[in-house]
Amino acid sequence: MIRISVWHGDLSDEYLRLVTQLGADCIDFGRGDFWPGVKEQGYPDVEQVKAIRRRIRDFGLDINRVTLPDVPQSFMEGDAGAEAAIDNSCRALEAFAAAGVPIARQRFSGDTFPGQAVRYRAVHRGGYRSRGESMGLVKEPVPTPTQDELDAWWERFLQVYGKLVPIAEEQDIRLAMHPSDSPHTDTPFGALGYHRIIDAFPSSQVGYLYCCGTRAEAGGSALIMDEIHNYGRKGRIFTLHMRNVRGSLATAGAFEETLLDDGDINMFKVLQELHRVGFSGCINPDHIPAVEGDGDGVHQGLSYSIGYLKALLAAEAASR
Repeated sequence: MIRISVWHGDLSDEYLRLVTQLGADCIDFGRGDFWPGVKEQGYPDVEQVKAIRRRIRDFGLDINRVTLPDVPQSFMEGDAGAEAAIDNSCRALEAFAAAGVPIARQRFSGDTFPGQAVRYRAVHRGGYRSRGESMGLVKEPVPTPTQDELDAWWERFLQVYGKLVPIAEEQDIRLAMHPSDSPHTDTPFGALGYHRIIDAFPSSQVGYLYCCGTRAEAGGSALIMDEIHNYGRKGRIFTLHMRNVRGSLATAGAFEETLLDDGDINMFKVLQELHRVGFSGCINPDHIPAVEGDGDGVHQGLSYSIGYLKALLAAEAASR
């Protein structure tokens, strides 16, 4: 059964009651430094992780996905003195596995190429605003890595995953990689690099945090449907970000994020394809635009997004 996960917010009683009332099932943690212990010792304190999970479960929710401490730029550029960061990621993965967390993501510095597009605030129906990016607005693009530099980056990635994957297999926790956002040409986890991960690590514990919005930025709806079919039938989609956009870098040299019903992607068809490939994880309404009256928590946009996804799930189930 497909469930709905949401961001952890401030983890206050008020927030957890809100998302429970809205019908969310799980909580996602996107920051590697969120957990107690990371800033002090470099990795989470397992007892504190267990305590946070127990508190979340008291509201009828559970943890869907966490993020490991970031792999810094110094390591990805070959600084031998940064090796301790990898040990921290390994110890973090062990701690999350011991706490019963099912999915973890590892972030890598350098998987995006800043300077290839200009970010702006797009205005949509009724005046709601969202992120937009345009390559055409860049007059002097920042140079991107050479082939040798990309190869060296990939070797460092292989070194990290080479240590994480055996832990994931032994302790039964899955590693889910998010695609490069924005997906400019040659980004390590763009269209081609994203495929390479499961080629390099064929373990069933290695797969994807598939982001509909990010991949639509690369090539639109057709690309999303093809990739969900490809990765999904292999059992490698562990969780998804549900985000809609207009345009793509391939077709318009630009894109703009939208509310779930207001972009180019037919989210109902996405759910149908997920059902066809046997997906049974969580979907997360990601990068939610603020609507009139929203503050920092975009609670009204969150309410709309959860309600929209729950309605689509009910419609998809009734259509079978």
